[in-house]
Amino acid sequence: MSDARIELRVEERIAYLTICRAEKLNAIDEDMVDALLQACRAIERSDARIAILTGEGAKSFCAGGDIEAWSRLDAGTFSRRWLRDGHDAFDALARLIVPLIAVLNGHALGGGLELAACADLRIAEAHVKIGLPEAGLGIIPGWSGTQRASRRFGAGLVRRMALFGEVFSAEEALALGLVDRVVTTGEGAAAAQIAAARVLQRSARATELTKMLINAAEGEESERVVEALAGAVAASSDDLTEGLAAYRQKRPARFGQ
Repeated sequence: MSDARIELRVEERIAYLTICRAEKLNAIDEDMVDALLQACRAIERSDARIAILTGEGAKSFCAGGDIEAWSRLDAGTFSRRWLRDGHDAFDALARLIVPLIAVLNGHALGGGLELAACADLRIAEAHVKIGLPEAGLGIIPGWSGTQRASRRFGAGLVRRMALFGEVFSAEEALALGLVDRVVTTGEGAAAAQIAAARVLQRSARATELTKMLINAAEGEESERVVEALAGAVAASSDDLTEGLAAYRQKRPARFGQ
């Protein structure tokens, strides 16, 4: 990893991804965006079958984009690099081939909620607050807070947070469908371990394919899913074996009917 503030370790088929910047409420700057994207690639190349995402400390899961970092950028750089690079990293997280559990061990505001929206399961500790306060700073929820969050939570709920500034407690978030489970403060990691253990008992290939299909149904990555699934079918066919053999032997292929 190029940035120690995004820590990744893989143990017993579980990838642990932690934002390690508690002194800044786990806010993300440009280098951390790049490191997050690298971490996603590393997870997909590892033997991990499930990933758990959390933030360092107990105050904040992630405070979103580091205001000091993005406020220094001119408008063009903000659009071309900050927003686009952030989308690349968050898209990679949402599209991991393995299921992702987000443990909200602290507040998830702005980009922190956008980060949590990338997960397949969100476990919130009881003290957590959740919202999209960006408009109060004169900016928009720019890392898919209006798009992925609307698909996953519903546009009406996103309107309440992004337009009207509502901030929800963990219990309110559970009732509204923003999180999937609420646990006592300090017990999020243990709850994630239990959920991860259930995933490890299931078929790895079936789980991967099912996640891809759910993402496609949700509009997350329809084009890639269609091609990936078709490619997997083609790669397992006798036609590919024959085609490669013919290529190597410099002869016409004899495909079956």
